[in-house]
Amino acid sequence: MNRRVRGAVGAASASVLTLVLAGCGAEEHTGVISNDIVVGLLLPDRQAARYEKFDRPVIEDKVDRLTIGEGKVVYANANQDAALQALQINNMIKDEVDVLILDAVDSKAVASSVEKAKDAGIPVVAFDRLAEGPIDAYTSFDNEEVGHVQGKALLKALGDKAGNSRIVMMNGALTDPNAALFKKGAHAELDGKVTIGKEYDTKEWKPENAEANMKAAIKELGAGGIAGVYSANDGMAGGIITALKAAGATSLPPVTGQDAELAAVQRIVAGEQHMSVYKPYAPEAAAAAEMAVALAKGESLHTVAQTHVDSPTTKDIPSVLIPVIPLTQANIEETVIRDGIYTAQEICVPKYRAACAELAIG
Repeated sequence: MNRRVRGAVGAASASVLTLVLAGCGAEEHTGVISNDIVVGLLLPDRQAARYEKFDRPVIEDKVDRLTIGEGKVVYANANQDAALQALQINNMIKDEVDVLILDAVDSKAVASSVEKAKDAGIPVVAFDRLAEGPIDAYTSFDNEEVGHVQGKALLKALGDKAGNSRIVMMNGALTDPNAALFKKGAHAELDGKVTIGKEYDTKEWKPENAEANMKAAIKELGAGGIAGVYSANDGMAGGIITALKAAGATSLPPVTGQDAELAAVQRIVAGEQHMSVYKPYAPEAAAAAEMAVALAKGESLHTVAQTHVDSPTTKDIPSVLIPVIPLTQANIEETVIRDGIYTAQEICVPKYRAACAELAIG
């Protein structure tokens, strides 16, 4: 039987099933239709460690618990290839998954694939990036606030010298709508308070592209003429710091980041990177799974969604936005270590052991 038809038949006994499960006290289960659902999970790349290490396992675990072990997740990673992601979506539509969780490589290009899913009766949850097309739900972080947090941290690091400082801005990829929000928030903090010597939109968020951009900025401005660098994420921060070191910078300027990647946390410990933005992945991934299961069962999202957002193509999308935390040397213990993202042993490998000891980490 077609999964869409089976779901409709299952909905007919919703009230009886709800009463039975309420009496059993099944954890997190709302019991609207059959738990035998398939969630298609489409993630954009393997460059950012978060997708494989945090997001995927949290989503798989949450779907498993919400469906009492009967649901399953089928997974595909596009490796930053928008055409490949379109093919992956088409394959999941052909396989009649019940719902899609989509982190788009290219938010505009994916709109036609989202439309195909809609035509097939498959709801789509936009995850982390707000894809265009008829999206049914969205979960991410407060992305404009991320830029505000980064901009404020850079200004604080520059201190009284900010007004006479020249910085470089290394924004994310133009294909990622989040990058525009990070950029907007950062500009709101930095404009008029520092001089922006050079600014780049970094293709595909790649560290090597950020490194090349930074080399060009250093060639034009001089390593000593750059007081700080706004980097939209940690991967690019690594490339930026590599370029600064190669240029012979004797004292690294403050460099921002985002994602609290392990290498970035270690750079922060060592004093090479000023800060990152810690985004608690578990609540975001759990919200995506919860909305996906609810949509697959035909349930309302009003108890899950906190707010509504608009995309360029769709208005009033039920959404969950997770707050973010600035990560510095001062709060590594109480954020990424306390939340189980990394252990002190993972951070404080021999290269960073002395720096960890100075910060009393571990």
